[in-house]
Amino acid sequence: MVISIDSNSGFCFGVTRAIKAAESELEKGSLYCLGDIVHNGQEVARLEMKGLATIDYDDLRTLPSHSRVLLRAHGEPPSTYWIAQQRGIEIIDATCPVVKKLQDRIRACYESHKNDETLPPQIVIYGKPGHAEVIGLQGQTNNTAIVIESVEQLDRIDFTRPIYLFSQTTKSVEGFQALVEKIKSQNSRANNRSNEARKEITNHKSQIALEAHDTICRSVANRVKELQAFARANDIVFFVGGTKSSNAKVLYNHCKEANENTFFVSSPDEVDLSKITNPDAKVGICGATSTPLWLMEAVSERLSAS
Repeated sequence: MVISIDSNSGFCFGVTRAIKAAESELEKGSLYCLGDIVHNGQEVARLEMKGLATIDYDDLRTLPSHSRVLLRAHGEPPSTYWIAQQRGIEIIDATCPVVKKLQDRIRACYESHKNDETLPPQIVIYGKPGHAEVIGLQGQTNNTAIVIESVEQLDRIDFTRPIYLFSQTTKSVEGFQALVEKIKSQNSRANNRSNEARKEITNHKSQIALEAHDTICRSVANRVKELQAFARANDIVFFVGGTKSSNAKVLYNHCKEANENTFFVSSPDEVDLSKITNPDAKVGICGATSTPLWLMEAVSERLSAS
């Protein structure tokens, strides 16, 4: 049996940065993290053993002053910073720079258009409702942004008003492009149905009906093709990911498309050795952007010991 670990799998830059920040700050003393630092139970447990305490928003409101709280890579809405300031809490901001830049762009868009009265614009976020990153993005618009996850949810948009479209950084490029094309198509039909609406949109100071911003992180988006190539190169694949990770579920499905002998595991104990019927099989191990390398290595050791 030949076992290999995908060199392109594992923590993305933003998560790696947050983990390093946590480990560095833990050397200085007690540290809290608002929400799981990463959507992987084993990595969360590892850092908790080092002293990192995971808290929620209710806890944030009751922490003693001068407590130190790390904000994970997903980012937070402005309200979180306000609460921390009011409570006298020290923030260690580990927001991914890519996410931070997106937050700034959405906030700037909102501030520049929020007082438009003739045709109030709509900020639309292509993302997963309730996802930590999306909550932070919505907060930049005072929670007025519309979140949609598919073309089937376009009925939430008013097509007689300008649309400013952004994307959660970890969504698929193909999904975003499909959404843009569908919105353009819907816009065209809406304009044909209403001359007055068309006139107002044309005269709007932005001179556009749709302004689409592709804000998807390419280092994450490119992993789909890389993972599928890795999956096809192996007879059997064990995809290692956390059950809470939406990124893991998406990437696992892409691997499954490329190789039907792909199996999802969260820990070495979940590896089903009966799946390996050929002793000379090529077995691949890969994971999500929230999967630590040490966990994939542990799966490899489990296979090697069989």
